[in-house]
Amino acid sequence: MKWNLIEKQTEFLDILKVQGKSFNTIKNYKADLACFNGFLVEKQDGLKFNQFTTAQVQEYAQYLQKKYDSSNSVRRRVQALRLFFDYLLSENIFEENPIKKMAVSPKILDIPRPQTFAQVLRVHTLLKKRVKQHENLTQFVHLRNLIIFHLIFGAGLKVSDLSSLKMESILKSKKGFRVMVEHPKRDPYSINLPDSFNADFLHYQELYEKFITNENLDIDELFFNANPYKILSGGLSPRGIELFFEDLRREIKMEITAKSLRQACIFKWLNLNSPHSSIKEWLGVAPSYSLELYVEELQKSPADYVYTEIEDEHA
Repeated sequence: MKWNLIEKQTEFLDILKVQGKSFNTIKNYKADLACFNGFLVEKQDGLKFNQFTTAQVQEYAQYLQKKYDSSNSVRRRVQALRLFFDYLLSENIFEENPIKKMAVSPKILDIPRPQTFAQVLRVHTLLKKRVKQHENLTQFVHLRNLIIFHLIFGAGLKVSDLSSLKMESILKSKKGFRVMVEHPKRDPYSINLPDSFNADFLHYQELYEKFITNENLDIDELFFNANPYKILSGGLSPRGIELFFEDLRREIKMEITAKSLRQACIFKWLNLNSPHSSIKEWLGVAPSYSLELYVEELQKSPADYVYTEIEDEHA
């Protein structure tokens, strides 16, 4: 049977998309498979092969070990290839999955590396300053970025959660607001937002009405994509959110990512003595997920992980 490796990889990625995998997940699988393609070009006869022998499997394992220092990086690329070969197996192209013979080291959990609370406050101050110093659409964009900050440090949301939020995902409650998080394969859940979110979100609603509702733009997403002159579309891709953090890193001259800000939120909840079961629910993870690494870091050096909610300047 004649078949094309790149075409089969494209079909595999399309299936993941239909299954509801996130943009970032599909992007990572594509990069992992591209690593395998690079190995074939370097070691084999181009991108055409009819079998993948045990010797070749071991050679690819050695290739990965030399190319990546992190065992987790190696593990991820092996897992992506294993799933791809499962797909080839289902297509009757291979009689068995050769990657299942490939031994990899166990997963190593990374030590949390959150932003310090001083850094969190510094970022918050900068974002508030940007909103006050600008007007019109530029102010709206800066306010959007401030709301992104609140939803990560205030509610622990992931980038994939932020990308899919609707305006109606922000719910009014007795004490302020909650954010509703919905996933295709689990029940929706909501997270209380801190008091510091309230006034900023009311301002955001006001500008949303001005720039989106009054202009009759067909947008119901909480966030939007814009250039300096107009709003281009509803929603903000993971790449768009990363551009926001790249901008922060340039101005503040410190490393900050959505992940490090989210980890700061987890330490904040631990400092506030929130039950672990509640933290796991807010993070959208399984009850079996362990917070032990965070607890260990907090116990080793409590003074380094002192976090609390940002005070509401309008309170």
